[in-house]
Amino acid sequence: MANTIELKVPDLGGSHDVPVIEILVKVGDIVAKDQSLVTLESDKATMDIPASQGGKIVEIKVKIGDALNDGSVIALIEAEAGGSASAEKPADKAAGESAAKPAAAAAPAASAAAPATPSTTVSEAPAPAPVATSAAPKAAADSGRKADIECQLVVLGSGPGGYTAAFRGADIGLDTVLVERYAILGGVCLNVGCIPSKALLHAAAVIDEAEAIAAHGITFGKPTIDLDKLRSFKEKVVGKLTGGLAQMAKARKVRTVTGVGTFISPNEMEVQTAEGTKLIRFENAIIAAGSQSVKLPSFPWDDERVIDSTGALELRDVPKTMLVVGGGIIGLEMATVYARLGSEVTVVELADQLMPGADLDLVKPLQARIAKRYKGIHLKTKVVEAKATKKGIEVSFEGESIPDTRVFDRVLVSVGRSPNGNKVGADKAGVEVTDRGFIPVDRQMRTNVKNIFAIGDLVGQPMLAHKATHEAKVAAEAAAGQKSFFDARVIPSVAYTDPEIAWVGVTEREAKEKGLKIGVGKFPWAASGRAIGIDRTEGFTKLLFDEETHRIVGAGIVGVHAGDLISELALAIEMGAEAGDIGRTVHPHPTLGESVGMAAEVYEGTITDLYIPKKK
Repeated sequence: MANTIELKVPDLGGSHDVPVIEILVKVGDIVAKDQSLVTLESDKATMDIPASQGGKIVEIKVKIGDALNDGSVIALIEAEAGGSASAEKPADKAAGESAAKPAAAAAPAASAAAPATPSTTVSEAPAPAPVATSAAPKAAADSGRKADIECQLVVLGSGPGGYTAAFRGADIGLDTVLVERYAILGGVCLNVGCIPSKALLHAAAVIDEAEAIAAHGITFGKPTIDLDKLRSFKEKVVGKLTGGLAQMAKARKVRTVTGVGTFISPNEMEVQTAEGTKLIRFENAIIAAGSQSVKLPSFPWDDERVIDSTGALELRDVPKTMLVVGGGIIGLEMATVYARLGSEVTVVELADQLMPGADLDLVKPLQARIAKRYKGIHLKTKVVEAKATKKGIEVSFEGESIPDTRVFDRVLVSVGRSPNGNKVGADKAGVEVTDRGFIPVDRQMRTNVKNIFAIGDLVGQPMLAHKATHEAKVAAEAAAGQKSFFDARVIPSVAYTDPEIAWVGVTEREAKEKGLKIGVGKFPWAASGRAIGIDRTEGFTKLLFDEETHRIVGAGIVGVHAGDLISELALAIEMGAEAGDIGRTVHPHPTLGESVGMAAEVYEGTITDLYIPKKK
């Protein structure tokens, strides 16, 4: 038995009389929950309004040009019995819900803060964190002890998400405490991740360019590598950034506490410091405790020759032979560094391609380049056993491509990261945590406990610093009572390999799997004057467009500086740009950036820098 309910406009974030510019469904359509119904356009943004309930559309209550407000009825839907009778409640009224949803799984926001996802790009949102399957744990009672520190906001963890949350909280007037287990602020990213790895990748790129230019008449000779100086350079880079964080915390009057923090109740946290245990009583908390490298049990981790990404960045030496287990972004970035420093590198990957999250055509130019430089790249291959011997780490494999080398001087295991949600005493605060350690949150980054928020790696994929920083601002603002929501349409990914690979939005593989109607515009860098001038023509720029609206829904770039170029395309997707908008935007010449405009022209059929015969 079916029942008919109204699908209404949720909170528009303060906008009024917002006109309908597109109706995305018709009577008789079967729509899914969160599928876009209509597109509105205010003076601030374009936004799609999603269905709060799945079912069959029986009547459309609006037409193009109608001005809508909070609560306006868009359509009537015939929902199956058992559907929520309150399905039409505003999506933004998530703050007080008892069972929070993952941020990335929430419907596109119907607020003017950011445009929502076009109707056909249902897969643009990042993958959600797994939802907790068990009931929320029962929170512990308040200890009744006198607090050593009292504050309005405590932030646990000082990585890019944590320090951003603390600084934003302080900027909007909250008395803020930042708890960090290590003496230096910055978390994994600044200390043993993003920043030091990019410093070493820069060194590797200089070595590569110096070698490559010999073919054009300039010879520098074989480089002499002083590891102590290189290590010092990396540490100075890290020191400048982490030192700056300490100064900014002091300027903002953010109190920092060094030690391991764990919740003991919904409003209390104990911190084990060098001076003893300190009790912090807080009004609101933001969990930004991040993740850690997965340690496969088949490796002898007590042997210093087996390392994770943190160990790789210590740069103790340059091993003669190195096995990289895992052909993802982190593993390949470290392989890039060690190969250019002189190691004989072998990569094994369980999947059928390197960097499984990216389109295969983006990966091929990278694989073709590194195949000439590495000892071997072995796909559909896994390590069965690794044991420490006097000669090195002896490894046995199984799969379709078995490496010739079996004993390695160093083995880097880079097979992903696991969230730290189960390591902060969240259960004592009543916070739900999944078996894998993820913490489900709503679009305000609020957990099932109304005064506790979570951000970054431990709320779900993608585990990226730039996602965490945006979530951090939302969480701090929501903790201060502001109507702030995480409404990012897309989150770009970058591999700082050589060449770099960057992508954003829907991938071509994903579009095919979901049956999305897309068109592709691809511009090869072999036709780019700038790429030819720097002798790096292996790359290309690829744009994906919705065939019905011609709006850009995804993009991928492979080539030098791809990570810098992808930002334009992330902005284009956020702004709902069409192919014509991008193609007619004047890009400077000669640059790699103009390949973006030219890829749009390829899609439009207006390209003059290539000859593409018209299809009959």
